[in-house]
Amino acid sequence: MEIASPIRVVKASELSLDQLARDGQVNETAKIEEVSRQFEALLLRQILQSAHAVSGAVTDKKSSTVNGIYEDLATAQLADAMTSKGAGGLGLGQSLARQLGAQLAGTKALAESVSDD
Repeated sequence: MEIASPIRVVKASELSLDQLARDGQVNETAKIEEVSRQFEALLLRQILQSAHAVSGAVTDKKSSTVNGIYEDLATAQLADAMTSKGAGGLGLGQSLARQLGAQLAGTKALAESVSDD
């Protein structure tokens, strides 16, 4: 009786940026999409934190360190949820992924034409 070896499917969203760059199982398109999503989430996080800081200044509330940490975590989760697949986010990540994909395709085409010469 043969036992099939388990094959683990690696999702780009499960890896840190450093791991994503080094992982050979994830294709270039998935890498570009995930990096673009994370970039959009980072920008959205900054926008949400700025909006929260302004609203906090208006209400004149002092947050403790613990509350500040929880607010940062909640903001990060909100930004990640807003940019996850299906949510759409601001559309910046999708636009960036298209541009990076086109640039990667152009670079590969150029490299192939140079190697053919």
